[in-house]
Formats: sequence, C-alpha cells, structure tokens
Amino acid sequence: MNKPDSALAAASMMTRLGLDPDPWQIDVLRGQHKRLLLNCCRQAGKSTVVAIHALFEAMFSDDMLILLLSRSQRQSAELLRTIIRYHERIRSALKRRQTANELTFSNNSRILSLPCKEDTIRGYANVGLLIIDEAARVPDDLYKAVRPMLAVSRGRLICMSTPRGKRGFFYEAWARGGADWHRIEIRAQQVSRIDPEYLAQERRALSESTFRQEFECSFESVEGLVFPGLPGCAVPELPGELAAAFARGVRSASQLQRVGGIDFGYRNPFAAVWGILDQGGVLWLCGEHYDRQKPLSYHATQLPRQVTWYADPAGASERAELRCGGFTVRQGNNAIQNGIAAVNARIQHGRLKIVAGKCPNLLAEAGLYCYSDEPEDQGGEKPLDRYNHALAALRYLIATVDTGRMARDAGAAVKPLPKKPDPWLRFDNEELWTRF
Repeated sequence: MNKPDSALAAASMMTRLGLDPDPWQIDVLRGQHKRLLLNCCRQAGKSTVVAIHALFEAMFSDDMLILLLSRSQRQSAELLRTIIRYHERIRSALKRRQTANELTFSNNSRILSLPCKEDTIRGYANVGLLIIDEAARVPDDLYKAVRPMLAVSRGRLICMSTPRGKRGFFYEAWARGGADWHRIEIRAQQVSRIDPEYLAQERRALSESTFRQEFECSFESVEGLVFPGLPGCAVPELPGELAAAFARGVRSASQLQRVGGIDFGYRNPFAAVWGILDQGGVLWLCGEHYDRQKPLSYHATQLPRQVTWYADPAGASERAELRCGGFTVRQGNNAIQNGIAAVNARIQHGRLKIVAGKCPNLLAEAGLYCYSDEPEDQGGEKPLDRYNHALAALRYLIATVDTGRMARDAGAAVKPLPKKPDPWLRFDNEELWTRF
C-alpha cells in the first residue's frame, strides 16, 4: 500500500476522530524520529497521539510489526484498546483479526501488546516500531532486552512517560542520551485542556516535589526512595580529633572505634564504606571503595586494615580469605527491613555523618535505591534489588553495631510515668510503683 505523507495524513486522521492536534503532537505524527522521548505531564495527550501514530503506521505500511510495552500487561493492553477504539471510529476495512493483545491488518501489519517480563518477550524480530509506555517505571533489564529487536530492522523507538525520579533508562536517556534522541517536553501549563484552577488545587493538595514531577516534567529525586535523608548527612570534614585518631591507625582507643561494612561482588560492585564511631555513638563515614570485576586480592589492597569490618553474611569464603589476610571481619546482619530502619534511625537522630567527597557512590545510590511501586500485597513494601551495593555495606555495618539500639532510643523518647499512680491503678506500694 502506498503510504501518504505522514505529517498531513496522520494529522488528518486525528481531525477525523474529532481531535485537534497540538503542535508537538504534529511533530510526533511526522514519524521521522528514530529515537523519540516524550516527557509529558499527566493528561497531556501522549497516549492519544502515540496510539494514532501507531495505527497510522500499521494501516499504511505493509508487514509492519509494532510492539507496545509498559510496566504491566494491563497497561500495554490499555494502549492497544485505545488504538482499537480509534480504528473502529474511522471505520477502516483493513482489520483482519483482533484479540485482547493483538490487532492484525490485511496488509500483514500487526500491533501487539506485551507483558513486562523479559523471559516472555524475547524472540520478536523485524520490529518496525517499538513503543514503551510509562517508560520511567519499566525496569532497565526489560529495556535492555527489547532494544536488540530493532537492530536488523532499524526500527524506531518511542519512549513516553511522566518522570519518576532521577533513575532508570528513561531518565538516563533524557539527561545523558545526547543527540541520539529527539526530546519533547510538555508541561501542564502548555496544555490548554488542563484548567489552571485545577492545577492550583493540585499544587495545594500535593507536595511541591510531587507536583513538579507530575505536572512540570521535573525529575525529582525523592519519590519512593529508601533513604531520602542520606544526602543531608554530608558534612564538610571530619573533626580534627577524629581525623587524628583515624590517622593513627588504631582500631579502638578512648572509646573511638574504626568500623566498616562490606558488600561482596564481582559482576555487581564490590562495595565497602568505613569510618569512626565516636564516644557519643555518632558514625562518621570517611572512606569508600567501589569497584567491579576485580579479584578479592585487589580489593584487599584498597581497604584499611585497622578496622573492624561487618561483611555480607552470604560471603563466608570471602570473609575467611580476608581474615587470612590479617583483616578483622565479622558477619554482618542481613535483616533487610530492620537494617533499613536502623540506617534511617541514625539519619533521623543525627547519628550518621558522611564527610563530603569521601563516599560518592554511596550518595549516588541513595538517589536511586527505591521501593517497588507495586501494592504492598504484591511486594510493594520491599525495595527493588538494584542500586544498593554501597548501601548494603552501610546496612550490614549499622544493623550490626546498632542491634537493640532502636528500642533503647524509643524508650528514651517516652515520657516518664508520673511518680504516683492514678487511683484506679490501686498500686499502694510506692516502691513497687517506682520499679514498675
């Protein structure tokens, strides 16, 4: 089938559907961008224009394979339903077959909605157009698995989303993808269909950070983070007396302790952080080692020796090797939820300090390590297992040295009971009441 001029014909299709395309939507409908990023606010019309674009490409390109991906099968199927609804409204006779997850045309073009599972989407070839919806919420591993589908066909890729923090492939492509990508950003203030009064209400109802992310296309770094307060622990330098004590290389002296945490890795990073526990129980982090694909013998040369290390419980052989090398290494506590709570307790009580410039990878991970956005009954209470290597080392350290500490802190915060009981308690023995 001869394909008409895409800019005019696709825009005409929108008009036939009773829609008035915005200038940026006309840009999308031209269909000439090999790699396109749509960073759009809620209700900007990104799903609408991409659905019409996909329908146009399938109808007027023979043997075109179009894949729709999203963070769930339900969402990618919803985008397909939008395409089917528009196809029915223009009353095209090209449809050959329709299911909940596929639309096939008489010119052998197909549009498929796929699940967000790497092991079930491999095998597609000659993909002409790949569309990733809610791209900021699609796992990086899935993105890496589908990109090769475009290698031979030299097909086009459209990623559309509202931002979700400074993490993931969508953010990386937007911030550091360079000239490989054509970028379109549409804020709520640019969309005439969104009432300014509604925006004013949402700004009052939401946090400023959430509003900027949802309606102003800002990549905020706080949504869903496990340790959002960690960057606030940074201090300019280690106090003089602590710096001198650390330089002396003594493991413990005058109630100061040199301690550290280790997360073993090879393909994933080997990560270690270390510092001093002062007499007030404050942990001052002043060192970090972070590297990949190096043997343990190399990492041992990068670690200070006069430190008591609390290491990954899964690394029994690595701990034994380090002990043979003269290191003091103990098994760390790997209770994830308790460890997260222990780290956050130190952050909240001001008992964790990070010397500026000494732990860059730890702070970088803190801006990426986040909870799953699934409902709690589907695992949403658990953090995603990535961007957490230096943070795991910190967790092993703090969860072990602070065993029982959170309960003591909580107890210290509780107001003391009155010296004498209320009459209804009927405690007549003053000594018994005092002990209670």
